[in-house]
Amino acid sequence: MISEQAKDSIERIFCQAARTRLTVGAGDSCDVAHGTPHGGAADGEVVVLTISSIAFRLLLILHFDHNDDAMRSYYLGARQATLTESLLEIGNLCCGAMNQQLVEYFPDLGMSTPYVLSGQCVPYLDQLKPDFLVSYHVTVNRAVHLGATLCVCADSPLDFVANVSEVAESVGELELF
Repeated sequence: MISEQAKDSIERIFCQAARTRLTVGAGDSCDVAHGTPHGGAADGEVVVLTISSIAFRLLLILHFDHNDDAMRSYYLGARQATLTESLLEIGNLCCGAMNQQLVEYFPDLGMSTPYVLSGQCVPYLDQLKPDFLVSYHVTVNRAVHLGATLCVCADSPLDFVANVSEVAESVGELELF
């Protein structure tokens, strides 16, 4: 069982992580809205990341379309990586930002290495009997569209209220004191 305030906290943590980590440039915009994930047909691939604790398991699933030119251009630029490799990196950063927020409330967290599955697996998330399942449509710079799904399975009652600030986070700049 997951309380409504815990669900709200998880969503706010994800939205902040998406806005700060699913973008490439500091000035890029990122809009996150509830709805059917856009990007990635059922026969495509998804990037899956997991955060686990004694109390719960959270899956972050990023849906994308290999054939989306805007996405390829945005996430690859002049890089020699594949779109999948780039999204594994970006997804890992997003999941890591979520992990940093959640570790304040659950100190026993572990995060998986990101992996790729067939998009045909997504309809089977219900087989996990999740306590919380929500999907998002993510739009970067009004041109790049991808989907995200959060799936949370709780092993015990889950209740917390996250303090999520809307201030832009540092992305690793060197600070001098």
